[in-house]
Amino acid sequence: MFWQKKQFLTKEETEIILQSVRANEAKTSGEIRICIESNCPYMDSVERAKEIFVQLKMYNTKNRNAVLIYIAHKDKDFALFGDINIIQKMDSSFLKNESKTLAKHFYAKEYVAGLTHCIEQIGTELNKHFPSHGEQKNELPDEIIFGK
Repeated sequence: MFWQKKQFLTKEETEIILQSVRANEAKTSGEIRICIESNCPYMDSVERAKEIFVQLKMYNTKNRNAVLIYIAHKDKDFALFGDINIIQKMDSSFLKNESKTLAKHFYAKEYVAGLTHCIEQIGTELNKHFPSHGEQKNELPDEIIFGK
């Protein structure tokens, strides 16, 4: 008998999260992306998030206002990483506080609830500092990046 590898998110859960990303990006010029890997290969999660941020060229947004949610689910580790204008304009404790809330959800195995809550909070904060003015251009793809 073959064992099917359990994925971190089902197809339906993935779509719920993507709907949350789209809805929250509609309110702001900011961008939100999610990358999920099974393990953080060789460094701490913040450094890995930074590396992925650069690989995905998330710094190429007009307002330098993209946020990456990085998850290494088998390692039970994650990081939130924001571009230069996120760091300069948002309260320094914002991403730390969101990380704590996300950790509580993940500890309770509430992955979808935790991610959608985090996305909504990031979206609200992005809207505060980077509101959408008229025509909204999606500068980065909305798909979830699934790594190894």
